[in-house]
Amino acid sequence: MEAAASPNFSFHHDNNTQLLLLQEQQHHPVETSSSPLTKPIKKSFVKSLTSFTSTPSHHSSSSSSSFKEDTYLVSNLKSSELKSLNELKQKLISSNTHEHGDLSMWGVDLLSGDERADVILLKFLRARDFRVLDSLTMLEKCLCWRKEFGADSVVDEILGFKELEGLVAYMHGYDKSGHPVCYNAYGVFKDKEMYERIFGDDEKLQRFLRWRVQVLERGIKLLHFKPGGINSIIQVTDLKDMPKRELRVASKHILSLFQDNYPEMVALKVFINVPWYFSMIYSMFSPFLTQRTKSKFVIAREGYVAETLYKYIKPENIPVQYGGLSRPGDFQNGSPVPATEFTVKGGEKVNLEIEGIEGGATITWDIVVGGWDVDYSVEFIPIAQGSYTIAVQKVKRITESDTEPIHNSYAAKEAGKMVLSVDNSSSRKKKVAAYRYFVRKPMF
Repeated sequence: MEAAASPNFSFHHDNNTQLLLLQEQQHHPVETSSSPLTKPIKKSFVKSLTSFTSTPSHHSSSSSSSFKEDTYLVSNLKSSELKSLNELKQKLISSNTHEHGDLSMWGVDLLSGDERADVILLKFLRARDFRVLDSLTMLEKCLCWRKEFGADSVVDEILGFKELEGLVAYMHGYDKSGHPVCYNAYGVFKDKEMYERIFGDDEKLQRFLRWRVQVLERGIKLLHFKPGGINSIIQVTDLKDMPKRELRVASKHILSLFQDNYPEMVALKVFINVPWYFSMIYSMFSPFLTQRTKSKFVIAREGYVAETLYKYIKPENIPVQYGGLSRPGDFQNGSPVPATEFTVKGGEKVNLEIEGIEGGATITWDIVVGGWDVDYSVEFIPIAQGSYTIAVQKVKRITESDTEPIHNSYAAKEAGKMVLSVDNSSSRKKKVAAYRYFVRKPMF
């Protein structure tokens, strides 16, 4: 099976909430206005917004509009940061903590002096603005928690949450830079029966928390822990149908565990299907957040999910429910087949022409349009004069309720070309889209 040559494109213009699970306490308060009318609201919102992904710093002066993962190269550290790193190492060696067990984390001996240990220590230092004593306290507490919780062995446990796998919290593919991506979607818990089954009592809650840590630990196993390598994950959080009140207790526990024990593990946090009013609230409080914190957040309202995710993740790595081409189990068969992205502007029709198809060959294709609400059709046009164009798929309206990509195939009886048409002429909104195809040559 081999791919055909890249198709030709032709374009025709016609005339025609609040954030998920964010109620925990912050270790680093962010400065707010002294106004008595606004201060309580701002404080609550900022605490919520800066959870897990953030490491607020009163000295931050970054002007970048998007977060760039730290290189963890010791040679790039400021002299004050290098001094803090060396001091933390010395205090760790001289502390009594190591007398109670091996000082290792994620398979890395923190006293080994190698570059992997430096990466982990720098995460804790950055989480505490390079304050050595605070960083040491955080690190020691994390080591104790990991030992008591059994974090190193949790990845191999069978916790009995099959129904939640690939639905609530799951690792799925990588972003364009190679970061593992973790998806979170809690809308399923709007079902009261499901909620009671998972969170009905404290024992169930603790079991769920263990499972949620398991998902994260599996993602961390994919990291390099090397200077210049991939040392953090991407989080995509779906706020659609979020039962906020019911999940408040669980959310507080989850985020408390994460921010206390997994510093600097998230390079980017993408919130999707965000309520319409959030943008207004965010603009009000954005001035009170550090640039570093703000640069880690990406916010996409409903209807802009695929367009947003395509900026960071290739379509073949994005789950089908979010406008991608990746179905559950795809990665079990190796790396996904690359897809080609394209855009369909409002009032535009795009024809994707796949040429060079031999007689007797079979062409198979996948195509997806973010948000759909377009007309879709497929034709096969033979090369031979006098042959008739074949309507493989007559014009069909694909609505936004159709979340699955189109997957189809056609066996060509004669040589010709395939034309996939996406007609967005009835809309003013630009649509992002992607497709891929294979041509199986005839067997003679």
